[in-house]
Amino acid sequence: MGTKEEKISLLSEMIAFSVIDGRLHDREYQFLWIVAQELGIDKKEFRDLFHQELPTGVLKTEFERVQQFYRLALLMHVDGELHQKEEDAIRQIAINMGLNPSATSRILKLMKTAPTAIISPEVLLEHFQEQHN
Repeated sequence: MGTKEEKISLLSEMIAFSVIDGRLHDREYQFLWIVAQELGIDKKEFRDLFHQELPTGVLKTEFERVQQFYRLALLMHVDGELHQKEEDAIRQIAINMGLNPSATSRILKLMKTAPTAIISPEVLLEHFQEQHN
């Protein structure tokens, strides 16, 4: 991943999405902390992100947008509760990212039926690349 600003922006978006249902579950917080550690963000900076406005940033490539969509979808499933608000929000976020709505719907459906909500990278990319044929 690119610059520190890009990493902060992606994590901030994930944090904002995690509280869309009105609360932050412990499992969501733990998942976000793991992501923050992978991105090289220290604990203080991570905590501070919960009190900042969402920065605006543009993900450049379709691959980056698909990755971020998938991260958000995993976050939606991590607390074990699926809320309609979360699903509506992730669909709108995907549209705003310029992702194919049909592909996002198929991925969300696959994740709902998967035991751990995890799907393979190949399947994920295959659904988004179908539109290019």
